[in-house]
Amino acid sequence: MSEVEEVDERVSLDLLKHKMAKFAKERDWDHFHTPRNLLLALVGEVGEVSEIFQWKGEVPKGLPDWEEEEKIHLSEELSDVLLYLVRLADMCGIDLGKAALRKLQLNAIKYPAPNKYTQHP
Repeated sequence: MSEVEEVDERVSLDLLKHKMAKFAKERDWDHFHTPRNLLLALVGEVGEVSEIFQWKGEVPKGLPDWEEEEKIHLSEELSDVLLYLVRLADMCGIDLGKAALRKLQLNAIKYPAPNKYTQHP
């Protein structure tokens, strides 16, 4: 297995989408990347992330008690989740960045921030 070099470029959902499309095309995997197949792969990867946390109880922010190998493993599994999600959105014709921003706006309407100067306990 070849050594993986550190990436020093700005990462965007669009960049990931294009890299995933190129990766799949180079391997002739496009016919396997149906929405259903990608969703099932995504769920499997979420399961792998869950497995990492399964017996750890509550974990503090930043994972201060974790070994470096555990953090690397988690970063790889979270990356799998992200890559499958980006690919799934692409295969469904969803602009994931725009959809996420819209969802944040909808959530802000549904769950407005309390005004600490006018609301009483």
